[in-house]
Amino acid sequence: MNGSLVSDLRHSLNFTDAKGIAIPLVILAIMAMLVIPLPSIALDVLFTFNIMAGLIVVMISINVHRPLEFSSFPLVLLLATVLRLSLNVASTRVVLLRGNEGPDAAGNVIASFGEFVIAGNYVVGFIIFIILMIINFIVVTKGAGRTSEVIARFTLDALPGKQMAIDADLNAGIIDQETALRRREEVSQESDFFGSMDGASKFVRGDAIAGLLILAINIIGGLIVGTTQHDLGFEEAAQIYTLLTIGDGLVAQIPSLLLSLATAIVVTRVTTSETTTNQAGTQLSDPTALKITSIILLILGVIPGMPHFMFLSSGLLLGIFAFLNDKKKEILSDIKTAETQSKAESEDIELDWEDIEHVDQISLEIGYGLIPLVSEQDGGLLLSRVRGIRKKLSAELGFLIQPIRIRDNLNLEPMSYNILLKGAVRGTGELQLGQSLAINPGDITTPLEGMPTKEPAFGLEAYWIDETESDHAKTLGYTIVDNATVIATHLNTLLRTNSSDLLGHDETREIIDKVSSRSPKLIEDLVPAKLSVTTVMQVLKNILYESISIRDIHTILGTLLIESGKTENPNELTELVRPKLGHLMLQEIVDLGEVLNVITLDPKLEQMLIGSITQSAKMGEVVVEPNLIEGLLESVKKQKEEAENQDFPAVIVVAPPIRPWLARMVKQRFNDATVLSYTEIPEDQKIKVFARIGVSEDAQEENQA
Repeated sequence: MNGSLVSDLRHSLNFTDAKGIAIPLVILAIMAMLVIPLPSIALDVLFTFNIMAGLIVVMISINVHRPLEFSSFPLVLLLATVLRLSLNVASTRVVLLRGNEGPDAAGNVIASFGEFVIAGNYVVGFIIFIILMIINFIVVTKGAGRTSEVIARFTLDALPGKQMAIDADLNAGIIDQETALRRREEVSQESDFFGSMDGASKFVRGDAIAGLLILAINIIGGLIVGTTQHDLGFEEAAQIYTLLTIGDGLVAQIPSLLLSLATAIVVTRVTTSETTTNQAGTQLSDPTALKITSIILLILGVIPGMPHFMFLSSGLLLGIFAFLNDKKKEILSDIKTAETQSKAESEDIELDWEDIEHVDQISLEIGYGLIPLVSEQDGGLLLSRVRGIRKKLSAELGFLIQPIRIRDNLNLEPMSYNILLKGAVRGTGELQLGQSLAINPGDITTPLEGMPTKEPAFGLEAYWIDETESDHAKTLGYTIVDNATVIATHLNTLLRTNSSDLLGHDETREIIDKVSSRSPKLIEDLVPAKLSVTTVMQVLKNILYESISIRDIHTILGTLLIESGKTENPNELTELVRPKLGHLMLQEIVDLGEVLNVITLDPKLEQMLIGSITQSAKMGEVVVEPNLIEGLLESVKKQKEEAENQDFPAVIVVAPPIRPWLARMVKQRFNDATVLSYTEIPEDQKIKVFARIGVSEDAQEENQA
């Protein structure tokens, strides 16, 4: 029974994690020392432990590579300070109560340190001790505290800039999400650490002040107690209590000085990959500086009246050291050069797949003159605009757009930029920093004073104007945009137009996996049971090719599951899916409840095209007379312009067999025209035919022939 109870208690206390109760026990022990009298032997043990802890902290501070590796230092500093003050209280109690018994009354450690410093002369010993305390308080502690305060302020001020730099690297594709999270955590830890160090340095300063006060209290109190309560003479009491006070103060001030020194080391070092010892050793062993110093010492050594032996010997030894150190660096440099050449030769001979750099799916190259647009610290808005475009397009199109990498290209003109998709330049433009772009929407005849140009996204007439002229241009009806918006609009247009090229196998697999998490049975029955991932991908690319969103992915995949029994051809499956997306397609064209104005084909032309396409499909390719195609496209252009003049969207409605072929023809010539089939218009949508497309009878006869 008892054994089972002990086992349960051990399990509940979790003795394997004893570190968790270490700090609470230390705090309880410190509190106990403030109220419970301690024997002399306990003081000897605790004072020795205090000195040992101070030495350990200094050694750790010297050997860390960066301050965050010793992130617990502020807490350690607090506990060590409180421990030392509690020891001062305990030792003061013993000194005042038992000091009349002699120097050994407060323990061997206090007596030994006191006798060592005094060395038979109480006045000199007392002065030396006061100097040690002043050095600790005025020089080390005050300097470390001021440094901690300044570093904490600058670290906190730099925090937003560091966070934005991480976001910029992430959006540019330089780092991945995991690295960004780690760097954000490090930045947060750094600000917390130096903020804590600023507060912890105040404990060290307070400890030094308390040491001075305790010194005065011990001496004055000891003289009063010795002369009034123990009937000691003034001289005898002064000797005994001065020795004990100095010994007590010294064993407390040595750890205090060590911790002050550790604080100064941590907050004054510059973060590098080297320890403090290696960093200082490398920089202080500069051969040039050592040689010059050696020459100066040798010159001083030959001047009459100078200590010749000390200066000449020191200069000679320093010169020898500088010569040997210089030779060592030359040897190391030769070895490094040889290794670099060997590595380069090896790389020239042996190549692997790591040497092949893959192109980014989406990238933006800018000339060096446009770099301020990227720097958010300088007020650049391009990064935030690019992030917004990626987020907006991903939500609208229905799949995650890959990160857009921004980099400078010295081969470009300073104010130029290129937009690349899969390594190919798909758009280019030129900006004017410090100016705004005034875009003519098409119906303004009043020119502006500025540099005429073309808006890069849509080719509209525009002017580069001074920002002071923006209000005047707005009153005339011009649209005013800044440089970052020009690039963002151009990028948005290109990505939306080429959205089908951005969807690949990986993105399709991600879409399927996401749907599978919510509708596992749908994916299990469809992929790969009836259709492959490649087929699904091609259907989605066909839908995106005509600027239709695939947000309603459940409807698309559900329709593919139903229609997959009829065909596995991606183009045919696309035409079977599109009618199910009728409402989604039309909401981008016409508002709910409004009449849809459409353009249709002349009935004779439509029947002729149906016949031609049906007959050509049997041969495996569509063959239509070139003159007929040219006349058809000219008629489409005419009716499209007429629709735009009446503020109607250019929507062409044809028979289902014609739609895929005509959509490809129109897409090659006009990006802003929509081709629908009769079956893709929802039954509740009101339509009105306001124009028909026809061609000359000669072209029709040539096609029939």
